[in-house]
Amino acid sequence: MATFVLIHGAGDVGWYWHLVTAELRARGHDTVAPDLPCSDDAAGLPEYVDTVVEAIGDRTDLVVVGQSLGGFTAPLVCDRVAVDLLVLVAPMIPAPGEAPTDYWTATRYGDEARDQYDDTIDLFYQDVPPELAAEALRRAPGQSTTRMAEPSPMRAWPDVPTRVLSCRDDRLLPTGYLRRVARDRLGITPDEMDGGHTPALSRPHDLANRLDAYATDPSLLHR
Repeated sequence: MATFVLIHGAGDVGWYWHLVTAELRARGHDTVAPDLPCSDDAAGLPEYVDTVVEAIGDRTDLVVVGQSLGGFTAPLVCDRVAVDLLVLVAPMIPAPGEAPTDYWTATRYGDEARDQYDDTIDLFYQDVPPELAAEALRRAPGQSTTRMAEPSPMRAWPDVPTRVLSCRDDRLLPTGYLRRVARDRLGITPDEMDGGHTPALSRPHDLANRLDAYATDPSLLHR
């Protein structure tokens, strides 16, 4: 079975994945979901990667999963350890050398027709049970932006089979926008599932089913 390396998004913690972790372990998989040092002004992408690699240890059969801003960290992890599959969930998809703060302009995010949501719940957690959304906000340490203007050390997309999973009700990264970015940058048409930007909390069973299916599809692995 696989070891899923679950990388959370901006200003979040590994707890975000706890329901998916339970689902995947019930299916016989191992999981790793570290807390990135995202509130630390001294930490940037290299330190995020160090944290993930340290958490992996000597585990093998790795499926790396990056959520949202975790899309910047996930491919860098693939440059450090042997990875069978890379899965990006509701992700930012970086270009080589791109800084996270440049992403929105580079992908023409401002040109995207979308509704505006000023409330955090409405934007990120609209379909998450209220008690879970409240707990997510309570646990969130916040996101330091001090080093987010630093270019990513990624020189090229890793030579690892990659899947992109878009959420049909995502209010931050709408499906049309993500479909365009995935095709432009990776030549990939995203798969789609129901749910908003945080499916690990709103639809953990469905997301775990997707991840399990990816991990057990021999056409995706060891290419």
